[in-house]
Amino acid sequence: MAIALTENAAKQIRKSLQKRGKGLGLRVGIRKVGCSGLAYTFDYADELGANDALFESHDAKLVVDQEALPYLDGSTLDFVREGLKETFKFENPNAKAQCGCGESFSV
Repeated sequence: MAIALTENAAKQIRKSLQKRGKGLGLRVGIRKVGCSGLAYTFDYADELGANDALFESHDAKLVVDQEALPYLDGSTLDFVREGLKETFKFENPNAKAQCGCGESFSV
């Protein structure tokens, strides 16, 4: 199982951790919510837990709970600017549908 990071995503992770002053990497996961059923979660990871998987790319680390991996496997995480909005965005081959606002997805 694998998750890829674009250079833009890696750069933003490094920048955020440097600004924060600590941290191992970005923690991503999923939670049940929204009109389509699942939503991505983002937080800082200060350490690895027993159920965590670690992915590294472009000198940045991504931490994912093993339970979220089947939903995120094969995804690419990017950091995009859309107008005035800056955000992490998944290209997820497992997502079969997305709600109109883009906040949730289903598999």
